[in-house]
Amino acid sequence: MYPLKFKKTLVKKIWGGRKFKDVLNMELPDENLYGESWEVSSHKGGLSYIENGEFAGKSLVEVIESDKETILGKEIVERFKGKFPLLIKYLDINDRLSVQVHPSDEYALRVEGEFGKSECWYVMEASSDATLILGIKEGITKEIFKEKVDKKEFNGLFKTIKVKKGDFINLLPGVVHATLEGSILICEVQQNSDTTYRIYDFDRLVDGKLRELHIDKALDVIDFEGDVQVSTNESRQKLQLVGAIKEELVRGQYFNVDKYLIDGTFEDETNKNFKILSILDGEGEIICNNISYKISKGDTYFIPATLKTVIKGKVEILKSYL
Repeated sequence: MYPLKFKKTLVKKIWGGRKFKDVLNMELPDENLYGESWEVSSHKGGLSYIENGEFAGKSLVEVIESDKETILGKEIVERFKGKFPLLIKYLDINDRLSVQVHPSDEYALRVEGEFGKSECWYVMEASSDATLILGIKEGITKEIFKEKVDKKEFNGLFKTIKVKKGDFINLLPGVVHATLEGSILICEVQQNSDTTYRIYDFDRLVDGKLRELHIDKALDVIDFEGDVQVSTNESRQKLQLVGAIKEELVRGQYFNVDKYLIDGTFEDETNKNFKILSILDGEGEIICNNISYKISKGDTYFIPATLKTVIKGKVEILKSYL
């Protein structure tokens, strides 16, 4: 086994931009606006294909099927019945992301036939005016919300927060969210799901038509008292390790995420399950079995279970694992 790197699945979005090329050094095929780069995915909406090493050309699903426990780890195979549980993306949000909400596992499996969508965002870049909608204001009940939405009266319904580079947002199912002002570039870690219920899309037209809304389903799943978990570079505790500074971003049922600031040589702990390394900034190398793999900003590597890794360089990394 070795660190797997996947071909990026680029998705055009009305709210997208050009930061994948300008900031993350990705090759874009044309001059369109791109909002999502699916980095590690077994989802039918954007299946990942390996581009390096002996498995080049194979999909993540094919490689997992060939040896589930070696790739994912025994615990993950038993818990998720051999399915890959995560979806990793970069998002370039250069215009307003629609007001939306995601369902829980219970609701999504019953209604949509797939996992719910718990997700988190690490803000890699943000304009000075970057502002998000995060949650429902106190005192807004389901009845009030429905009445206002039916009339397209959205003022006063939502909590808003300004964000900056280095902020981390843990978005649980049921929390209404959107981008309201400015632009942000984020690394997103989420459950393996593409289920989103759109509440309002600012009356934008795509191919001459309004995008579909999902008000009834959204009302079923919104948590009107849900609180949003946000941390900043300044608020997080930092643990000094040999060759790195570690910040714990989230511990949860569906994913754990840490940030590492590496300067020199860092021997990462060997995980019993797979882990995913998203390169937020800098450059360096991952060394496995005495073979070096170059890493730079915008890269993503899948590390199979129990594979020992050493990271060298001056680099900022997001590590996602279970």
